[in-house]
Parts: sequence; structure tokens; C-alpha cells
Amino acid sequence: MIRKATIEDLDTILLLIEEGRRKMIAEGNVNQWSGGRPSREMLIKDITEGVSHLVVLNGKPVATFALIEGPDPTYARIYDGKWNNGNPYYVIHRVASMAGVHGIMRAVLDYAFTQTDTIRIDTHEDNLTMRALLAKYGFSYCGVILLENGDPRLAYQKTI
Repeated sequence: MIRKATIEDLDTILLLIEEGRRKMIAEGNVNQWSGGRPSREMLIKDITEGVSHLVVLNGKPVATFALIEGPDPTYARIYDGKWNNGNPYYVIHRVASMAGVHGIMRAVLDYAFTQTDTIRIDTHEDNLTMRALLAKYGFSYCGVILLENGDPRLAYQKTI
């Protein structure tokens, strides 16, 4: 089951984000969520704007993600490539799950595609797990976008 997060879920989301950070570091991706990102303030903003979600398994939250209707300002310019199309889209950000839980990305994508027919997502070049999952689920690599702080991210898109 997937549900929108509430402010009462903030501590759970923070724990899930920390677990995601630990998993990325263990896989050699030490830079993606460094410097306190995503911040507590960003996660609160996601909740208050109604874009923060939890994946719940057997009554327990096991993953979190943000699903945000575009346009995303950091996606306005893409380098070394181009978007597949100019369709309206949603963006998936801040995916994190508990260790040992499988099928999270499939659940997130299945849910997201009930909201839109086009998804855009980005990830750090060192996030080999996410890059493999995006390829597995039919996303096309489109180029490089720059975050607000100037950090590059690999950008992907899928339209169904």
C-alpha cells in the first residue's frame, strides 16, 4: 500500500532516509546525499505540499519517496542530450527504503504511473543501483541536469 505522509510520519521518514544514505554509502555512493541532504526542512516541505509518500508493508512503513508534478526547475535545461518529449510529467525524488525490502521501485513506479504517463527522475552517477533499476524498468537516459547547487545528475525519462 502507498499513502501520503503526514507530519506525524516525519521521524519515520528521517529514519528511512538515513537507512537509504547508509545503503548508498555501503555501495560506494558516498556523495549523493552528503552535506545533510535531503534536509529535514525539505522533507517537511514535501509533507506539507502533499508530495511525500510512504510504502507500507504489513502495516509498517518500509520506504519513502516524493512524487512531484512538473515542471521541475532543475529539468528546464539538460546537457549532453535531450528529453524524450515535452509531455507533462511527474518527478520522483528522495527514494529510500529499509534494508532487505525488495520490489520498492516497482511499487513506486506502478503508483506514479497511475498519476501520469510520463516520469522523469535523476540520480548521482555513483548510484549504480538506481541506474540499474531505471534501465530494468525501461527508462531512457536523456542527459545531465544540474541541481540548484550546481551538482550534476544523470537524467532519465519514461513515457507509457
